[in-house]
Amino acid sequence: MGGVSREQPEEVTVVEVGPRDGLQNERVRLTVEQKLRLINGLVDAGVRNIEVGSFVHPRWIPQMADTAEVFRRLERRDDVRYWALVPNARGLESALEVGVSHVAVFLSSSETHNRRNINRTIAESLENLREVCATARREGLGIRGYVSTVFGCPYEGDVDFSRVMDITTALLEMGACEVSLGDTTGMGTPLQVRDRLGQALERFGPDQIALHLHDTRGLGLANALMGLEAGMRIFDGSVGGMGGCPYAPGASGNLGTEDLVHMLHSAGIRTGIDLDRLLAISQLLENDYGATLNSRFYRYAQAGAR
Repeated sequence: MGGVSREQPEEVTVVEVGPRDGLQNERVRLTVEQKLRLINGLVDAGVRNIEVGSFVHPRWIPQMADTAEVFRRLERRDDVRYWALVPNARGLESALEVGVSHVAVFLSSSETHNRRNINRTIAESLENLREVCATARREGLGIRGYVSTVFGCPYEGDVDFSRVMDITTALLEMGACEVSLGDTTGMGTPLQVRDRLGQALERFGPDQIALHLHDTRGLGLANALMGLEAGMRIFDGSVGGMGGCPYAPGASGNLGTEDLVHMLHSAGIRTGIDLDRLLAISQLLENDYGATLNSRFYRYAQAGAR
């Protein structure tokens, strides 16, 4: 493993993607006020990296049509990074207009998935993102990259992981502070995740890559544990397990933040997140807002088994 530490860390960073990646797949549409209450609740629970929304055309993702208004009304704290997803130069321009300081860019490691998702080849996407990231750097913004389908694609099957590594390298060279490797449809298996993350950690180290898991096939936590043992120190989660998998209707999607935090805390690893407050947010989302939640630990806690 060439110097990659496998010692258990004392602390892990959790990036909360529920307000964007979770809500964009929800049938329920939250109001601006409800989104603000959600985001502020996450901050109060100790979350310090929150993906607030995305600046995409509302025809693509109507759930994110009010992202600009959310940012306008958000009372921001200096110790919290509020992220916004931007697909192109126009999205970045919209983000700059409302004072966004941290942006995320994305593409897939599968040619077919990339074409179906954003109607571009991987090469075309990288060229577009070079322009976006150059502007973001000039404006002094923090940049995060996402690479989708890194452990498998519903159209192409297995994905060449060397392509994932090349794309990650390109995003880091564009100025990304970290790149989140996404198991977009939950196709990854524990041994595969461990071995491939070992390769990524060998090249990039634990401060430049994150792990974004889905629990579509029930392996989300097992894959997270394998990632942790491989040396990962940054994980994405979605409060309540909000979101879904568009390629597996009815299946759970994003790994629940509660599930992830509970596992980490049970291993004596700090996250800075209050699990009880997190559960209260999920209860609000389900009971008051009508969101569909898939977090296993939330279900366990709701049953009074704690």
